[in-house]
Amino acid sequence: MAKFELKLPKMGESVAEATITNWLKNVGDAIEADEAVLEIATDKVDSEVPSEVDGVIAEILFQVDDVVQVGQTIAIIETAGDGTDSSSEKTEISISESPSPEVVTAVEENLAKAKEVTESLVQSTSERFYSPLVRSIAKNEGIQQAELDSVPGTGKDGRVTKNDILEYIKNRGRQTASQPQTTPQASMQQPLQKAAPVSVNGGDEIIEMTRMGKIIAHHMVESVQTSAHVQSFIEVDVTNIWNWRNKMKNEFAKREGENLTFTPIFMEAVAKAIKDFPMINISVDGDKLIKRKNINLGMAAALADGNLIVPVIKNADQLNLLGMAKAVNDLAERARTGKLKPDDTQGGTYTVTNVGTFGSIMGTPIINQPQVGILALGAIRKVPAVIETPEGDFIGIRFKMFLSHSYDHRVVNGALGGQFVKRVAEYLEAFDTNRTI
Repeated sequence: MAKFELKLPKMGESVAEATITNWLKNVGDAIEADEAVLEIATDKVDSEVPSEVDGVIAEILFQVDDVVQVGQTIAIIETAGDGTDSSSEKTEISISESPSPEVVTAVEENLAKAKEVTESLVQSTSERFYSPLVRSIAKNEGIQQAELDSVPGTGKDGRVTKNDILEYIKNRGRQTASQPQTTPQASMQQPLQKAAPVSVNGGDEIIEMTRMGKIIAHHMVESVQTSAHVQSFIEVDVTNIWNWRNKMKNEFAKREGENLTFTPIFMEAVAKAIKDFPMINISVDGDKLIKRKNINLGMAAALADGNLIVPVIKNADQLNLLGMAKAVNDLAERARTGKLKPDDTQGGTYTVTNVGTFGSIMGTPIINQPQVGILALGAIRKVPAVIETPEGDFIGIRFKMFLSHSYDHRVVNGALGGQFVKRVAEYLEAFDTNRTI
C-alpha cells in the first residue's frame, strides 16, 4: 500500500491557517477522490477539504479545534499500489547508507531548530497556543515570550493570528511612545472591555456566541473604533426599474432557470458610480491611501443562523447585466448552502447591503474594513409623490426607496460621499426600460 499525505490546501493570499471544526471521516474509513474529509474554518469562511485520491484513512494528525498552517499534512491516506511514497523511500536510503557530511549538517540544523521551538514553548508563562507562523514573526521582530503573551488575539479561544501579530508590530512603537505606562494588552483591549458586569437571573438563558458571531462582533467594534462614520441619505424613484423587472422576470426565469432580482441592477449602478468617483474605491494604510485598480463589490448576505457574510463580485464594472445577475445568484445560493470558498470573500473594495430585505426603509451600516464606504439599500415602497411635467405638477403613485451611504470621514468628505450616492441614484432613475437581458 502506498501512502498519500493530505495537506491543508492554499485558501487565498491572506489566509495562512485554519481551524479544524469537524472530521467527516475516521481512521479506517474508505474515501474517494474529491470526497470531503474534514471541515475547516478561517476568519473569512467555513469550507471542506476534499481528498485528492481514492484510499483509506490511515492516520489523522490533528484534532478538532487544532489550528493548522497551510501546507501542513493533516492526514495520511493509504492508496492501492506497491511500495511507499517517495519521502519514505528517501528516509530508508539515508538510514541504510552512510550519511554524507551535508546530511549530517542538515540534521544538526533541524535538531537545533526543534530545540529552539521547544525551549520557547517551555518558557511561555501562559497556556495560549501560538502557531509556528506567529512564533516565527515574533522571533524575527525581537518579541520576547512575555511580550507575546500580552498580545490580544482574535482567533478561536483568544489565539493570536497572523493579522493580530502584524497589527501589533505595526502599532508597537507608537504605543510605547504614547503610552509608556500601559501594557500593549491593556491598551489594545481596553475599548473592548465591558463597562459593567451583566447580571444573570435564575430564569435567564445563557447562549454561547458562535465562532462566526465572535468574529463579526470583533470586526464591527474594530471598524467603529477605526473609521469616523458619517452617513448621507437620498430617496430614489425606481418606478421604471420596478416595471421593467415585472416585464422581464418571467422570460428570464424561463430562459435562464434563475430569478431576476433587483440586486444586479443596483450593483451595476454602484459599479458605474465608482468609476465616476474612484476615490470611493480606496483603503487607508496609516498615512497613505491605496487607490484600488479593480472594482470588487462585496454583497452582504444573511445566513440561516442569523450571521452575515460578504461574498465578493470581482471586477464588477466589467460585467453586463446578465453577467451581474448570474454572479449575484451564484454567490447568494452558495452563501445560503455554506459552499462559499475562502477566495469568494476576499478582495472586496466596496460593499452593498440590502436592509430592505427585512422591511427596513433605511439603515446606517458599519464599514467593512479596510474599505471606506458601504451602501445600504432600503425597502422599495409604493408612495404618493409629486410628478413634474411640462403641463404642471400632479400627484401620482410611484415606487421609491432610500439609499444610505456610510463612509469614512477621515478620507471621504461630505461632498464626495454625497455626490457618490447621488450619482448612484441618477443611474437608477435613468434606467433604460427598453434594454434586454
